[in-house]
Amino acid sequence: MRMIFVNLPVADIEVATRFYTALGFTRNPDFSDETTSCMAVSDQIYVMLLNRERFKSFINDDVDIADARTTKEVLNALSAGSREEVDDFKARALGAGGSEWRPNMEMGPMYGSSFRDPDGHVWEIVYMDMSGA
Repeated sequence: MRMIFVNLPVADIEVATRFYTALGFTRNPDFSDETTSCMAVSDQIYVMLLNRERFKSFINDDVDIADARTTKEVLNALSAGSREEVDDFKARALGAGGSEWRPNMEMGPMYGSSFRDPDGHVWEIVYMDMSGA
């Protein structure tokens, strides 16, 4: 099974770590330091929170780090096991310092929600009711 590492530039490692911990992600101290927090979503998915200087060390010097508050390069999406989990996940995100992004969406068997983390990165959480498909 392949693993996924989502690398995100953040303004403040501590603020970002608290936010993702409130979502239920677990910090892996073996791959974290004062510039990076490795947040486990599952055994195969990790969100690497990197302060802007550390993130810059992974990209070419001739490009800028996107400001996620003013532009979007990617939409991160996670699956949910129920509509209730979608609503609970968003409530935790908003309670931990996240912000609304788009209204909840319902499209046939799909129900989803979205929010921005404190740095403006967009996350979607989606439940797919296959019994109604």
